[in-house]
Amino acid sequence: MKTIYSEQHRLRDAKTELHGGELVRPFEKPSRAEVVLRVVRESGLGEVLGPEWFSLDPVLAVHDADYVAFLQIAWQEWQDAGYAGEVIANVWPARRMQSRVPRCIDGKVGYYAMAAETSISEGTWAAALASKDVALTGAKALLKGECGVFSLCRPPGHHAALDMYGGYCFLNNAAIAAQYLRDQGAVRVAILDIDFHHGNGTQDIFYERDDVLFCSLHGNPEDAFPHFLGYADETGTGLGAGFNHNYPMPPGTVFAQWQEALVSALSRIVNFSPQYLVVSLGVDAFENDPISFFKLTSSNFLTTGQMIGAIDIPTLFVMEGGYDVDEVGVNVVNVLKGFQVKTEVG
Repeated sequence: MKTIYSEQHRLRDAKTELHGGELVRPFEKPSRAEVVLRVVRESGLGEVLGPEWFSLDPVLAVHDADYVAFLQIAWQEWQDAGYAGEVIANVWPARRMQSRVPRCIDGKVGYYAMAAETSISEGTWAAALASKDVALTGAKALLKGECGVFSLCRPPGHHAALDMYGGYCFLNNAAIAAQYLRDQGAVRVAILDIDFHHGNGTQDIFYERDDVLFCSLHGNPEDAFPHFLGYADETGTGLGAGFNHNYPMPPGTVFAQWQEALVSALSRIVNFSPQYLVVSLGVDAFENDPISFFKLTSSNFLTTGQMIGAIDIPTLFVMEGGYDVDEVGVNVVNVLKGFQVKTEVG
């Protein structure tokens, strides 16, 4: 299996995250990708390739143009305002308030931010651009006939909505890749999100569409970020009715329960008959992850990969979350190895 990776991810090296009422070092940090890359190489999974360059067109196919323009200039406008720290939102258009884009950078940040934990730092935009190139290069490899590709994206993307960032995400890599596959001729594409946190951004982008099926396994939003999306009764609207499926699960969920949800999601995907599958590969459902509450073990991720491989659909794995840095590489590679072994045997 080919892995697509860019050193540009290191440009995203924020120093602050709002967590528990304190500014702490972010859980989402450069060492995550570096550990995954090391284990990929040690495992002999396959060659590691750099990404091709893609224009902004695939980004603008899923994200609002004004939002993209904001991301491009946010850091500079923050600096021009004289602020010494990183860009952090402190006001939002809350219930019964106007939803208009303010002129000043403080208001713009609040308008486009879905949460305050994710700061924008110098290099964030450049890293996000490289991350989408990593995803798109993987998607292009599928179009050329690869049965499985791993896009080691950083920053991650599945919380980035049509016009909002947060949850460490700025551009929605999985959504960009899925739309690119559609634009290159695929009639149907499925997205399976196995990150512990609900892929609210991906749901937002495809919620009214019937050409992209979205299935997400995640912590119950009553208990887990992003809190305000991810309930089981969110099934799509308009043409998209019945093409969005959420599987929220409670604290302490073990693999047997989680696996039942995966079986259901994979069954829906098979019935949808997509030409391609995009997997938002978060491994923060791991039992020792510092910001989740599921109880999956490293061996469970191997089984997960085997189950995904068993449905025999060309698959792009797009890196999302996973914050136990000691084990994130093992858990990611277990999914990929499980998939690879199952597809080779099949």
